[in-house]
Amino acid sequence: MSTKSVIRDVNQHVGETVRIGSWINNKRSSGKIQFLQLRDGTGYIQGVVVKSEVSEQLWEDAKSLTQESSLYVTGIIREEPRSASGYELSVTGIEIIHITENYPITPKEHGVDFLMDHRHLWLRSSKQRAILVIRGEIIRAVQQYFDQNGFTLVDPPILTPTSAEGTTNLFHTKYFEEDAYLTQSGQLYMEAAAMALGKVYSFGPTFRAEKSKTRRHLIEFWMIEPEMAFTDHEESLRVQEEFISYVVQSVVKNCKTELEAVGRDVSKLEQIQAPFPRITYDDAIKFLQGEGFDIPWGEDFGAPHETAIAEKYDKPVFITHYPVGIKAFYMKPDPTNPDVVLCADMIAPEGYGEIIGGSQRIDDPALLEERFKEHDLSLETYQWYMDLRKYGTVPHSGFGLGLERTVAWICGLDHVRETIPFPRTLYRLYP
Repeated sequence: MSTKSVIRDVNQHVGETVRIGSWINNKRSSGKIQFLQLRDGTGYIQGVVVKSEVSEQLWEDAKSLTQESSLYVTGIIREEPRSASGYELSVTGIEIIHITENYPITPKEHGVDFLMDHRHLWLRSSKQRAILVIRGEIIRAVQQYFDQNGFTLVDPPILTPTSAEGTTNLFHTKYFEEDAYLTQSGQLYMEAAAMALGKVYSFGPTFRAEKSKTRRHLIEFWMIEPEMAFTDHEESLRVQEEFISYVVQSVVKNCKTELEAVGRDVSKLEQIQAPFPRITYDDAIKFLQGEGFDIPWGEDFGAPHETAIAEKYDKPVFITHYPVGIKAFYMKPDPTNPDVVLCADMIAPEGYGEIIGGSQRIDDPALLEERFKEHDLSLETYQWYMDLRKYGTVPHSGFGLGLERTVAWICGLDHVRETIPFPRTLYRLYP
């Protein structure tokens, strides 16, 4: 009599006979023993088939198994200190579901384009699986942090009549007889939700049509966007650093095996604890100029600039108080210096760039109307957004976290294309 189990739970069945639905990840033989490397999506375990202990039919069935063949395997769970999982399966039964022929992704090296063309199969590899498990843990931790801290999850629309930051990099479509766009941010709608619920967050897909080919950019990606009523810039920064610390430490605690599979130096993640260092835009410009960068005041930072600043720290660093001219229309000017806004970008260490952008929002209706005119935005189109300042305006702040950049940083990946199951990049819409 066997018990149905998954590989992740075999530690609960030592000495027992279990039945596991699995695939062959790899296989080797030493004459009278066959070693089946099994995976089931929850983990990996070695199945050992000893010729002298099984029927001839079972032995031949085991020999016929190829990479990615599927089967139900029955056996006894044994402790095995030499195994990565600490356990091994002594195989007593095999029920073949499907024999795979000519599986295209073999243990040899493959080019990135080939692997991306076969992304639907590449996901099965140990590293890609580990990345997706870590991504799932990040998502769980994000939701747990906000749920435990009084935030309500709100879902903004994906089809919008306006943009959050200008329409030049948006996907345009027709909404019956009207123009519409795929959202680049749910922020404006989240501000409305915050006026109803106090503290809110959204978690959904966003789209940018900019033709960027850098290792940090995707066309379709996921954003976490909290908004908080009665919250100033300083309080928002404290939320951000506490939030990021919580997420990173949740991954460190719950994904040890997966972090090892992606080759991550966990000691660097263990250091990610609030508070985080801060540097103003003014001081960042002076620092960069001192490092030989030709960058004038008033210009935005690119990847090399962010990397140079981040290299000074072993934690994420906030760059605060950017010039009004390079930030979005809704950001509140600093009352002590109206040339800059109450904003911050959080730059991840190790060259991973901006992972959070946030600010205190303009709450003065007259100033917001002035900004509409400066940015040539239609007051009629944004009337609903203006109403938020007209009816019970309050100080409020918010920020946006890019999920894929965060996954890349925590996993130590070179490119964001591996951080999402099916990446949409400039020249890739398949599979």
